[in-house]
Amino acid sequence: MLLLFDIDGTLLIRGAGEHAMALHDAIEEVWSVDLREVRVETGGRTDPDIAREILSAGGVDARAIDEALAPFQEVLVARYAQLVPDDLSPRLAPGARDALAALDADPTMRLSLVTGNVEGVARLKLRAAGIGTYFEQGQGGFGSDSSDRADLPPLARARAGRAGGGNAPWPRERTVVIGDTPRDIACARADRVRVVAVPTGPFDAQDLEGADVLIGSLHELPAALAVLADA
Repeated sequence: MLLLFDIDGTLLIRGAGEHAMALHDAIEEVWSVDLREVRVETGGRTDPDIAREILSAGGVDARAIDEALAPFQEVLVARYAQLVPDDLSPRLAPGARDALAALDADPTMRLSLVTGNVEGVARLKLRAAGIGTYFEQGQGGFGSDSSDRADLPPLARARAGRAGGGNAPWPRERTVVIGDTPRDIACARADRVRVVAVPTGPFDAQDLEGADVLIGSLHELPAALAVLADA
């Protein structure tokens, strides 16, 4: 079973503060505007999508936004590398480390990522949290792949299929998205894969009722996946 983990709010709690600072610093450097006072909803969104909305709200021309999104991502990663704490492990979600260890030891499970973070930020964040080794390079789907989160599960399945020695994407029926926002659920539904939701981010259980399985914390994840595997 291919497991596509979200990061912020799912594997890490309150782990996005330095990320947000880096994003605003990158916006200021690339577009020469300070839009720190602009507030947008960020839960479950990709970095380029968040930046685009901030810039649009600040009056930046759409063409100017699109033309500079690639260098923006490079600056974002470089700035986050300067800001990321040496140790993010205190911000791991309850049960995250034990769940990852148990699933990694299970030969029927393959760990991967679907996150709105651009890949460079995601890798730095997971390394600082001490869980980066669970997620193979060249695998997953990231905000740097597409600003539309719905594009990311099929990208991650395609990469997993190639890594498994085949040309076909990893099968939908053996893929599960694990996240904490309605957008995680929506991206899974767009690719017709299953989804486990955990209300450890900004949304409560009622907001996540569209998931196949709702768990209270990642402590419950291995058991929930075993049920899905048998379904």
